[in-house]
Amino acid sequence: MKLNEVGVTLIDCDHKTPSAQTSGYPYVGIPQLKDGHIRLDGARLISEEDFALWTKKAKPQLNDVILSRRCNPGESAYVPDGLEIALGQNLVLLRSDGSLIYPPFLRWLVQGNEWWEQVNKFLNVGAVFNSLKCKDIPNFRLTIPSLNEQKRVTAILASLDKKIELNNQINQTLESISQAIFKSWFIDFEPVRAKIAAKQAGQDPERAAMCAISGKSEAELEQMVKEDFAELQATAALFPDELVESELGEVPKGWKVKPLDEIANYLNGLALQKFRPENEHEFLPIVKIAQLKSGIATIEEKASPNIDPKFIINNGDVIFSWSGSLMVDIWCGGKAALNQHLFKVTSIDYPKWFYCSYTKHHLAEFQRIAQAKAVTMGHIKREHLSQALCIVPSNQVLDIGNNVIGAQMQKQIVLRLENNNLIQVRDTLLPKLLSGELDVSRLASETEYEYSTE
Repeated sequence: MKLNEVGVTLIDCDHKTPSAQTSGYPYVGIPQLKDGHIRLDGARLISEEDFALWTKKAKPQLNDVILSRRCNPGESAYVPDGLEIALGQNLVLLRSDGSLIYPPFLRWLVQGNEWWEQVNKFLNVGAVFNSLKCKDIPNFRLTIPSLNEQKRVTAILASLDKKIELNNQINQTLESISQAIFKSWFIDFEPVRAKIAAKQAGQDPERAAMCAISGKSEAELEQMVKEDFAELQATAALFPDELVESELGEVPKGWKVKPLDEIANYLNGLALQKFRPENEHEFLPIVKIAQLKSGIATIEEKASPNIDPKFIINNGDVIFSWSGSLMVDIWCGGKAALNQHLFKVTSIDYPKWFYCSYTKHHLAEFQRIAQAKAVTMGHIKREHLSQALCIVPSNQVLDIGNNVIGAQMQKQIVLRLENNNLIQVRDTLLPKLLSGELDVSRLASETEYEYSTE
C-alpha cells in the first residue's frame, strides 16, 4: 500500500534558515540525523520568536519520523517524547494518524529493505546531491503488517534500541566524569592547589586535597565508610603540596614536562591501495576517517591480511585522525587495517587512559592548526606532536589514575562492544520482522502496548 493510503502525512519544512543564536531552541539539520536518532550535537540554536515561526507549519511531535530528502536521501530519525526542535531545510516530517500504522512502528518501517527499494526507485540523481521529491514520498509502496503485528515488532526492536541508548548514555556520563577528573588532576592541579591554599590558611592540606579529589565537604568526609576514607586519604597524600616554574608555567613539584610524542608512539597508517587482498576470501576491512567516525569497518574496501601487523588495529586501540576531520577515538569496530592519515597511538611507558586523554586535551589546538593550513585538506605535522606538552605525574599517581580513569575507560569499551552486538542483532532482526519471516504471533497482544517510544 502507498503511504498516503495508510494514514501517513508528509509535512514539509520551511525553505529558509533562521539566524543562529548563542542559546535557544535546536534547529535540526541533516547532520543531526544519525543511526535513526536525533543527535543535537552541533545543531544550530534559534530564538524563541524564530522557533514559533519555524514550527507553525511543521512542529515535530512524539513518534514523528524526520526524513532527509537530500545529501543522504531516505535517512531518517524518530522524534522522542519531550523534544522541542525546529525542522531544518531539506527535511520533512512523516506522521501517522494511527488508523493503519501504529505510530511508534513508523520509525522501523522506514528502515526496512522495501523502504530503500522505494528510495532508489524515486531517487533523483543530481550533479552534486541526489534527492527525493515531496510529491513522490507519499507514493512509496510498502507492505503493512496488521496493527497487532506492528506493535509486537515494535516491542522487540524498541527493547533492543532502548538498551543501546542506555549504554550510550552511560558511556557519555563515564566520559564526562573521566574528562573532569583528568582536567582536575593533570591540567588544573586542583588537589595540589587545594593543599597550597590550606597551608597558607593554616589548615590541614591533606583534608583540603581530599575535598578537591572527592568533591565532598569536610563534613561529608566524616560520613564516609572507613575503608573509602582511608583510600581517599592515601590518594590525597600522593599529590605534591608545591608548584614550581616550568616551560608550561607552574606545575606540581616532582612532576615532569614531556612532549606528546615522548609519552606515546604515533604510527601513521598505510596507503592501503598498494596492499590489496590476494583473493576474495582472505582480507581485512580498511579503516579510513569515515570508518573511524562511524565506528564500523565495512567490507567495501579491503586490504591484504598479510600487511605488517603493526598496521592492524583491534578493539581498544586509540586512533587519532590527523588530517581532514581531526578526532581521537578508541576503536571498537573489530580487527582491521589502518589507512594513512590515521595514527595508531600506543605506549610502552604510559597507560592508555593517560596518552589518550592528553591527545584529546591537545585536539582543539591541533584542529585550529589544521584549519589554518587548510588548502585542500587541513592536517597537522609531527612537529606539532613535539610542541604539544604534557605534565607527567609520579608513577604512584598514574597507578591511582589506572584505578579511576583507566577503569572507566575499560567500562566504556565493554559497553561499546556490547552495543555493537546489540546493533547487529537489531539490524539482523529488522528485515525478518518486517517481512514476516519471523513469526511474532505468540508475543503479547496489542492491549499491552500504548503509544510511546519505549
